[in-house]
Amino acid sequence: METQKGVDSYKIKILFRQPQTIRLRFTSMKKYTLLLLIVLMGNFAIAQYKPVDKGSSVKFEIKNFGMGTSGSFSGLQGDINFDKDHPEEAKFDVSIDANTINTDNSKRDTHLREDSYFDVKKYPRIHFVSTKVTKSASGILTVSGKLTIKGQTKDISFPFTAAPNNEGYLFKGSFSINRRDFGVGGSSTISDNLTIDLNITTVK
Repeated sequence: METQKGVDSYKIKILFRQPQTIRLRFTSMKKYTLLLLIVLMGNFAIAQYKPVDKGSSVKFEIKNFGMGTSGSFSGLQGDINFDKDHPEEAKFDVSIDANTINTDNSKRDTHLREDSYFDVKKYPRIHFVSTKVTKSASGILTVSGKLTIKGQTKDISFPFTAAPNNEGYLFKGSFSINRRDFGVGGSSTISDNLTIDLNITTVK
């Protein structure tokens, strides 16, 4: 009889423990579910895109002896995080290959790759990293960031547009810089100021 009482007592204890075990398991499941939702929301909050050369253009124009001279770069690389509903959270980290400079004059292009201009062997890439993106009351987007050319980094800021394009976006913008700020061209006869026009196509 005592043995049977002991078994019954053990069964009663188990029965009383089961609700607590269920509660603990339920609480743990809720925690894991909440954690998973947070991770998923973080991953999908801002989509990541890659800039590509196809469909893109990075062009510049500068005056030489009063006449306009234009050229371009390619070799786009980097990451762009952008969500049209939250543009202020966007991040741009993009570079181009300085060696790809093309002004439709091979002799001039070779000269521009040398030490006194872009020094492409020592500084192979031109790099831009955003620090802030703002949206005005009228909907104009402006990106601010740091542009590095030939080892010199300067702050720049310019308006841009972002239009859906297949699986990514087409970003357009334009800005002006002083080449001397970046140690490009020295006392050359070309103008100090040049304009850069961007048309950047991205894919996921």
